[in-house]
Amino acid sequence: MDLSDFEADNSVSCRLSSSIPDVCKTEDCCLGIDEAGRGPVLGPMVYGICFCPVSRKEDLKNLKVADSKTLTEAERENLFVKLDEAKSFVGWALQILSPNMISTSMLQRAKYNLNALSHDAAIGLVQYALDSGVQLKEVFVDTVGPAEKYQDKLSQRFPGVEVTVRPKADSLFPIVSAASICAKVARDHAVKSWKFAEDLGDVDTDYGSGYPNDPKTKSWLLKYLDPVFGYPQFVRFSWSTAQTLLDSKAVTVHWDDDEEDGEKAAARQNNTSVLSYFSRNKPSELTHTRDIHRFFTERKLKSINTL
Repeated sequence: MDLSDFEADNSVSCRLSSSIPDVCKTEDCCLGIDEAGRGPVLGPMVYGICFCPVSRKEDLKNLKVADSKTLTEAERENLFVKLDEAKSFVGWALQILSPNMISTSMLQRAKYNLNALSHDAAIGLVQYALDSGVQLKEVFVDTVGPAEKYQDKLSQRFPGVEVTVRPKADSLFPIVSAASICAKVARDHAVKSWKFAEDLGDVDTDYGSGYPNDPKTKSWLLKYLDPVFGYPQFVRFSWSTAQTLLDSKAVTVHWDDDEEDGEKAAARQNNTSVLSYFSRNKPSELTHTRDIHRFFTERKLKSINTL
């Protein structure tokens, strides 16, 4: 699998796709959606879709696709090659969500949680298939959150498409198993060949599975925690595992103006609060005492406090 587009800048998300089979533009198709890497504290999360004509479901099943979690890495790689070689009737697409994008989304002021990220990635991929001319008739999805609510959301978003959302869909529907394989293979490749933007020297790549409870992952997180700058972008610093280590091992930073008594705290330390620069009555030390530049006087411009 060629991830060069993502590897060129792994701090942002990236979409990869196969060519669209001609038959998928003329016949009713089914589409499966699944993800890989939802839980790990390291590396990207990858959403995948796979689609084929409804009339070719049996041919897809004959490829022996199965839930990617039940397969070895070699088996997944082999099955992905088979799916890619079946390009006369099978197509796929991936949305790779970088760990940096996941973290900044979850920690921004207007919260954007993992379920919302997942839903939007899935919707974006279905819309991509439709925009590419795929004649979608059926969509099968491995649930994120309550299955009924998610199914209603997708049905309203894509009227005319029969949507089925089920827990463990990757073990129930071959088209979802195929999507699961595509997503898992892409994540495995991305993690193995990760290019660190930070200058970390000769990086130890023995970071285990990437899951928070993996001893190797925990050891790697401790080893590469910078007390001032935190973690490289390979780490999802919005995960509680990373935040707990940062709180206990990194240098504490206190932002007085984040508190309600920011101005009082600044005064206690004989400092000027940042907020005071925006107040109506500025402190005397902020009042301009020097002459106003002639650029302003010639144009009769002056500062005002109210509109």
